[in-house]
Amino acid sequence: MSTPLPTAARPAPPSRWFAVIALTLGVFSLVMAEFLPASLLTPMAESLAISEGQAGQAVTVTAVVALLSGLLVTAVTQRLDRRHVLLAFSLLMIAANLVVAFAPGLAWLLLGRVLLDIALGGFWALSAATVMRLVSEHDVPRALSLLFAGVPIATISAAALGSYLGDLFGWRNVFLLATAISVATLIFQYVTLPRMTPERPTPLGTLVSVMKRPGMMVGIVAILLVFCGHFAFFTYVRPFLEGVSHMGINALSSTLLAFGVANFVGTLAAGYLIERSLRLTLLLMPLAMGSLGWLLATLGGFSMGTDALMVALWGFAFGAVPVAWSTWITRVVPDEAESGGGLIVASIQLAIALGAAVGGVVFGIGGVLAVCATAGTLLLAGAALVVAGVKTRPVSATAECSAQGSACD
Repeated sequence: MSTPLPTAARPAPPSRWFAVIALTLGVFSLVMAEFLPASLLTPMAESLAISEGQAGQAVTVTAVVALLSGLLVTAVTQRLDRRHVLLAFSLLMIAANLVVAFAPGLAWLLLGRVLLDIALGGFWALSAATVMRLVSEHDVPRALSLLFAGVPIATISAAALGSYLGDLFGWRNVFLLATAISVATLIFQYVTLPRMTPERPTPLGTLVSVMKRPGMMVGIVAILLVFCGHFAFFTYVRPFLEGVSHMGINALSSTLLAFGVANFVGTLAAGYLIERSLRLTLLLMPLAMGSLGWLLATLGGFSMGTDALMVALWGFAFGAVPVAWSTWITRVVPDEAESGGGLIVASIQLAIALGAAVGGVVFGIGGVLAVCATAGTLLLAGAALVVAGVKTRPVSATAECSAQGSACD
């Protein structure tokens, strides 16, 4: 049996942009379902006769399960057609929304969230590698920017529409609406996604071998620092705007909306920036966010408009970050993009948990301004690592063996 060519060595596929749009719809549906409980927490808690803290577990359980799903999905599904795997994740999302919509108590609510988190982590792990098979190498950054554009749209929809529609029709009907969107997503994916047979076996040990490649560990640590810094700040952005900027509800809502819109624009701009220089994009975005973190820590409260502008600029810069790092993994390990994608998903989920935890500790000790300074420091450290040792060219398994001074089988 002939050995499959690595992804980078294959002829460029014809661009299937409708399939990329189908994946974007998947991102929108998954992320919206992920964040809906945050905007519906109070009515969900009252209806299920549980505390808001218990209902909040429906949000916090996401990171742990999605982390494990991202790490394991490539090994568990290594012999399955990727089209079938992605469709299965959409089916799982539908089931998850239905379980939550009809949940009689906390146990069923958490079950629904676990099902969603499996789909979420698995989908993200396969997304970059799937995009590589749908479009030519030149179009990968633009396709990934389109894919990630679903995130800010879904976040805004979950926060604004979720609470509004929940007040009008009840939180269960909001999840039924999310189910309907998921069904439409499944149908569109069924029509547009081509067959994508596995290119090579990806046992669990592949994750370890990918991590051992030169420069990979530095890149993963940089990802942890950048995302940890972002979520440390973003978790406490509302206390900053209320306590330091002294914004009322209207100004607060407008600023958060501006953040979301700027994040969307930054996501779309990422493809253009990466086509010109991936390394520069990886460097400039955390450098800008880290600088903004220190400016907010030192100048925050000077004027409401200035604070709002800096928060919006932060949103723009962060919009390019997931696109840039997803493009990075497709370039440095094109032959193991699925395993690399799993490592990125796990790193980001860990960073979300660490960011919230670090932010909480710092907030308790030094207040929200200290959180801004800490977030800025983490982001600047991530930018420094990009300069120091993050590679942006393919790193093969052969290079790994050569670096270790041993022969490859």
